[in-house]
Amino acid sequence: MARSQQIASPVTAPETGRDFAAIALAYAKRAAADKQQVHHCKWVRLAGQRHLDDLKRSKQKDWPYKFDPWYANDVCDFIEGLPHVEGRWETPTLTLEPAQIFILAMVFGWREKATGLRRFTDTYIEMARKGAKSTLTAGVVLYCTCCEDEPGPLVLIGATTGAQAQKVFNPAKLMVQKTPDLQEAFALKAWARAITCDMNGGTIQTINSKSATQDGHNPHLAVLDELHAHKDRGLYDVVHSADGARRNPLYWKITTAGYILDGVCFEQRTFTTKMLERSLIADHVFGIIFTLDGPKDFTPERKVGDDPYDEKNWPKANPLMPITPSLASMRRLAVKAKGAPGEEGEFFTKRLNRWMSAATAWLSVPQWIACGDSSLRLRDFAGLDCDIGADLAHKSDLTAVALSAVTADDQLLLKTWFFLPEAVLNREGQSDRNNVTLYRQWHKEGKLILTPGDWVDQKRVERLIRRLKSVLRVNKTVFDHFAAAEEMAVRLNDDLDDGNGFASILPKNAKNVTDPARNLENRVIGGPHLLRHDNNPVMTWCVGNAVVDRRIDGSILPKKETPMSMNKIDGVDATVHSLAPKMLPEEQESLDDTIARLKAQLAGAA
Repeated sequence: MARSQQIASPVTAPETGRDFAAIALAYAKRAAADKQQVHHCKWVRLAGQRHLDDLKRSKQKDWPYKFDPWYANDVCDFIEGLPHVEGRWETPTLTLEPAQIFILAMVFGWREKATGLRRFTDTYIEMARKGAKSTLTAGVVLYCTCCEDEPGPLVLIGATTGAQAQKVFNPAKLMVQKTPDLQEAFALKAWARAITCDMNGGTIQTINSKSATQDGHNPHLAVLDELHAHKDRGLYDVVHSADGARRNPLYWKITTAGYILDGVCFEQRTFTTKMLERSLIADHVFGIIFTLDGPKDFTPERKVGDDPYDEKNWPKANPLMPITPSLASMRRLAVKAKGAPGEEGEFFTKRLNRWMSAATAWLSVPQWIACGDSSLRLRDFAGLDCDIGADLAHKSDLTAVALSAVTADDQLLLKTWFFLPEAVLNREGQSDRNNVTLYRQWHKEGKLILTPGDWVDQKRVERLIRRLKSVLRVNKTVFDHFAAAEEMAVRLNDDLDDGNGFASILPKNAKNVTDPARNLENRVIGGPHLLRHDNNPVMTWCVGNAVVDRRIDGSILPKKETPMSMNKIDGVDATVHSLAPKMLPEEQESLDDTIARLKAQLAGAA
């Protein structure tokens, strides 16, 4: 375990006397209580609330994790014993700020009850430039090398270039060189390109994006610095390729916002936001993002987000202000950004940690979750006019089927099914590594149906539709525009059409989907009295993935954030398809029918 744990969970760290665990708890409480998000952005507030909620859950015998203040105090105490290596400071050693303490306490304080090992094996930390990210990471590098009781710990510091990797390695190296007590206690030696720990056979070294020559590593800690700069997945996949070989690995990803929206960094950011919003569950991941809030980040939604030129908002993206960066330096940069449009993007992205050109989510995940009802069953659809929507996989992808009906009280009932080829779970590639982890979890929960082979078994999907038609009053089934869907629609119409066209194709464009999409949007906003769904976590994930393209003419088109994004929205598309028949205008009454109806009314009155 960590440094010779003499007693279980001392109240304060032995060297400094500071109760770091209590400081982290106070930080979480302040963030969670900041409902107006004046001092903490949405993602920090949700990270704080997660800690508070998990503390309550840890009291349940069947929940596998606990928070141990000993480890929270130990890591913070260790890092506060390290020296400053750059600039002039009032104290010779580091002094951690509350936001840093919160991060460290979460990552190292949460433990598995059964083993005592760290709960979190993946971290994603995002904050503006000059937030002491490299210094904090250097401290984590040394702690994981020396203090986690891991035989032969290999620590990799990865970045797009060797020079960027040195920005973490060099501070760690200087900390060792300036601290004889550290060298003696752990037999540390600082070399030109490595740091070794003779006490346990550990090594710290750097790697860069020339990933073709980087295979074969088995890291205890893998640092990916400034992940936003990674233009491809090469290095990310390499450091994850040995996942599972160590008993308690840690992947430490720390970055500032960037511009590459179809890259690995924005993918990891999106995963983190969904985890914090609880549209997916990932108990092994810790994530926190320090940034300014946009209009949709507030509850209720506001017309405008945080003003980037209002200095009261700057600490939301810079949690160490005014220590670093200083208020004076931020003011200078803001003036420069205002006066030179070419500088504004850099100021927003690097100093306020805002991703440029990032699309915003369409439906509110918390509002969606509020409409969930796990007790919803097929019998609740009995006697109602139902429709089915289906989004079939083009290749080895997710397939979704949605059943919808509207009650007499105008409440939409929605139940979903998801299918996936079994082979997807055995992929060797890392491009959708997070998805595969989720797929396994959802299959275990009975929310994702696996079909044998490399392709979704479309016959299995067709059998489901036929079964629903046989037990319910299903009027229409609407598919996406895809060859397999057209073939299935022909078969269904041959067998089940009553003359009104049972199965049809709906090409995905703004003209076709605007009305059903707006109907779904309004119901989510309206709440549980307008929408009741079956709480399928796969569907909740799809809802969180969907963004919307709003056109000048008022039409809308739900879509993925980027065309190649691994974050699926098939459930949303299937739901929109199921709503499309309900949006069709009623047939116009003919002139002859109108005259006949009026004559009948007059005759009845006489």
